[in-house]
Amino acid sequence: MTRTTLFIAASVVLAACARPPADAPPVEDSVLAGQYRATLQLPGGELPFGFELVRLGDRNLIYLQNGAERLAVEDVTLAGDTLEARMPGYENRISAKAEGAALRGELLLVKRGGANQVIPFIAERGVTHRFFATPAASAGSVSGRWAVTFAEADGKTSPGVAEFRQEGAAVTGTILTPTGDHRYLAGEMRGNELYLSTFDGAHAYLYRAQLAADDTLAGTFWSGLAWEQAFSARRDEAATLEGAPATAVRNAAERLEFTFPDLDGQPVSLSDPRFADKVVVITLAGSWCPNCHDEAMFLAPWYQRNRARGLEVISLMFEHFGDFEAAAAATRLFRADLGIQYTTLIAGVSDRDDVAKKLPQLDAIYAFPTTLFLDRSGRVRHVHTGFSGPATGAHYDALTAQFDALLEQLLAEG
Repeated sequence: MTRTTLFIAASVVLAACARPPADAPPVEDSVLAGQYRATLQLPGGELPFGFELVRLGDRNLIYLQNGAERLAVEDVTLAGDTLEARMPGYENRISAKAEGAALRGELLLVKRGGANQVIPFIAERGVTHRFFATPAASAGSVSGRWAVTFAEADGKTSPGVAEFRQEGAAVTGTILTPTGDHRYLAGEMRGNELYLSTFDGAHAYLYRAQLAADDTLAGTFWSGLAWEQAFSARRDEAATLEGAPATAVRNAAERLEFTFPDLDGQPVSLSDPRFADKVVVITLAGSWCPNCHDEAMFLAPWYQRNRARGLEVISLMFEHFGDFEAAAAATRLFRADLGIQYTTLIAGVSDRDDVAKKLPQLDAIYAFPTTLFLDRSGRVRHVHTGFSGPATGAHYDALTAQFDALLEQLLAEG
């Protein structure tokens, strides 16, 4: 496939979740309501994010705030001084108790193979700054596009493309990689140091870097408790991810075939009558994957708009659990929270090698999600590796327009 030129326009991103109406009922039974500065304690230090607890009608809601994103968390329970919140579409949870004007507890991140992470969580009510209470002058600006290189301890490197917007000391933006974007980042410049963070229910990302006199960045990226990676960047307004590895089919002339169980354990095959003579879009996904959430939030209404025209969507779910019931339970939450009505099948565990075994027609798997477009005869006509979500602004618009154009082409072929 030909990969569309990748770039990030974080300045045009819009929040996906609406604010509560101005006439929302006053909070009378939730003394915990208010705006907080929340932090997660990572090996690299505090990861801050916005955290607002509100009472809307008879419901308690939390809004996670990162740059332009205001993400609603609806599965919230308050019992006395104790708060429990499940992140939307995930099994990840925040558990905390009120201590004066603060909430103290932990974030549980559910990981593959039972390697769960428990991260200390603190939220201070009435505090609104992100990294520093008192802004300091910045020694330069990071606004613009950057070519990024991530380096692992063994010397292996991978590319990225970042675009940042700086206003005063405040910085927003995102970083796009061959597997997807790092969603909404927010932070600030302090002297010549760049601080960025995000927590969106799954990503727990922290970045620190120094801006050098030669207009380059060098720093460290932390993801949760178990991942630390050096990165560097040079300003490059023409930076792209052209040439990054992409999945392809081994023999495009052959029909794709598979059979996997649905959430009730019943086998579903691509050759079943319900998919006959339909344009079928297949996404390799997992409920644990933030970029899969972004794609599903596009696919869910897209499917509803086009199903009567001959479109079917199948999500092959590769979950963190080898146990079928656990995988099905995670997928049910994913479906319910994201409003998914298309077919979801339990295909395997969240490991690229397992995907390769289950779908040998594909040459390699580089990212979740990976999306296949099949014509009415069952042949794969296009493969897209990764997904660039709303945080990437104009690139998200270009990608979803490409999905629309591919669908129209395949439907028109009859």
